[in-house]
Amino acid sequence: MIKEEQNKITREIIDSAMEVHNTLGRRVDFLVENEISLEIKAVINLEDVHLAQAINYLEAYNLQTGLLINFGVKSLQYKRLFNKKYKVKS
Repeated sequence: MIKEEQNKITREIIDSAMEVHNTLGRRVDFLVENEISLEIKAVINLEDVHLAQAINYLEAYNLQTGLLINFGVKSLQYKRLFNKKYKVKS
């Protein structure tokens, strides 16, 4: 049986995670030099949904280039992404 103290701690962690999620929402993980989006994953396989999310960030922020990096596999996996809808900033 789980101890009451462990319940309290896990509740606090979940509450904190929800606060971070509510504050940050669907924002890019990292924005490097205000030019390149960097999305970090730790999954067994990069799926189309991960690529779509990273491309959506490129389009939403009007960034030309992004990186999707996956640490969840034996060898580092990465994809360089380009925004086909990029509009040159004046």
